[in-house]
Amino acid sequence: MLLRSPYRTGLSRRVCSFIPASPSGLSSSCGAAVRITLRHASSTSNHDPSQKGEVTIAGRKYPTDSWMNTPPQILSAVARKLHLQPDHPLTITRKLIESRFPGYKYYNDLFPVVTTAQNFDSLGFPPDHPGRSKTDTYYLNKDTVLRTHTSAHQDDTFRANASAGFLISADVYRRDAVDRSHYPIFHQMEGAHMWDRAQHGGNIAAAARAALAQLPRHDVAVEDPNPTVHPERNPLQPEHTLEEVEAVAAHLKRSLEAVVVEIFSRARDAAAACGDAAAASEEPLRVRWVEAYFPFTSPSWELEIFWQGDWLEVLGCGVVQQQLLKQGDVPSQVGWAFGIGLERIAMLLFNIPDIRLFWSQDQRFLSQFSESRPVQRFVPFSKYPECYKDVSFWLKGTSAAGGGSKASVQDFHENDVMEIVREIAGDLVEDVRLTDEFTHPKTRRRSMCYRINYRSLERTLTNEEINDLHGKICASMVEKLGVDIR
Repeated sequence: MLLRSPYRTGLSRRVCSFIPASPSGLSSSCGAAVRITLRHASSTSNHDPSQKGEVTIAGRKYPTDSWMNTPPQILSAVARKLHLQPDHPLTITRKLIESRFPGYKYYNDLFPVVTTAQNFDSLGFPPDHPGRSKTDTYYLNKDTVLRTHTSAHQDDTFRANASAGFLISADVYRRDAVDRSHYPIFHQMEGAHMWDRAQHGGNIAAAARAALAQLPRHDVAVEDPNPTVHPERNPLQPEHTLEEVEAVAAHLKRSLEAVVVEIFSRARDAAAACGDAAAASEEPLRVRWVEAYFPFTSPSWELEIFWQGDWLEVLGCGVVQQQLLKQGDVPSQVGWAFGIGLERIAMLLFNIPDIRLFWSQDQRFLSQFSESRPVQRFVPFSKYPECYKDVSFWLKGTSAAGGGSKASVQDFHENDVMEIVREIAGDLVEDVRLTDEFTHPKTRRRSMCYRINYRSLERTLTNEEINDLHGKICASMVEKLGVDIR
């Protein structure tokens, strides 16, 4: 379930999603084999519906059609599963969070190809939601996508009803910006805990309070000034009583406070160990709960940490909407759920400055992390030079009365530019940003200028290869977007 709009710009949008499953229930394993046997694997071109193909991922074959927009390098990364690699910082982060939820069932190897019904319909996404667009989501065909959030597995997980508490971690895929905090593949964790009225004599409040009494306490100051429910801001669901929601909320908040206290205590210890006196000597950790709105929980909250002089949102959570439990054939259950982004937590925990580093296979990066030793801050092994190059272009068509195609300018989406850059230059680009745009006063043609910052994490790039990459990017934009390079 999505504990924040899953299509917001910025790193914070990755924090929340929650509750996962696969196209075939709770089966797992992506495998390493990815075979592409189609001619139209480009992410941004307008495909001819008559050109059909087939893509094979881990032995599973999927037909492709005009919706296919998933490039080969995205498909080839499916087998990486960073959150399962031994000694990887994402694995360490995942296991650290899991350690705060003893007895929960873990789902960490769910298959990433799902139906649009799983990814959107089961969660109530309206037909015109921007997340359904080919500019935001990787499609294999009109009915099949690479999951954009772990919530694509929510319905299957509820139906499985295998445990009262569960955590699900997975790689998710979205067409997105190119910068140090965004990557087209990232990792989410969802968690939930349920109580069944049939198993507790209908007394959910007593069961939740009993479970709360078993949770460890902490000595961190927590600000929580708002009432558990509010008729407008954070309403009580009609199926719940105030007593049981207050008990469930108390269990939820204590459980998640334990997680952030553990994470940020480890981060502070790591800062002290490497001699960062400023970070190690900061004032005691402060935590606060903020009212929030999420479509699939009510009441809902975000948890924030006062970290390095500012309040930082860490996760979203709430009491699960009863309609979702009815839909999952467990109508007698009541419970909570949360969502968190593993990259964001790992970047804070290990002081990793660039999200591309998680995908590096350079031993100078990977050797710095181990599950057998305390959390250590990342030590940069080099800073290679950057190289900026601009690409300026006129969008095709115009909306002026003087002529031109009215639809052309409206069809442009920035994610298409980002995808072309990723497809051609991959991780050799640090960021891409819009630096200028204007509309010609006479022709009404719209001009855009993007600055591409080329920088490898592992070596110095040569002028020749940068010029070659930039030329290919410009040519691809002309071919796929129909722009006129200025």
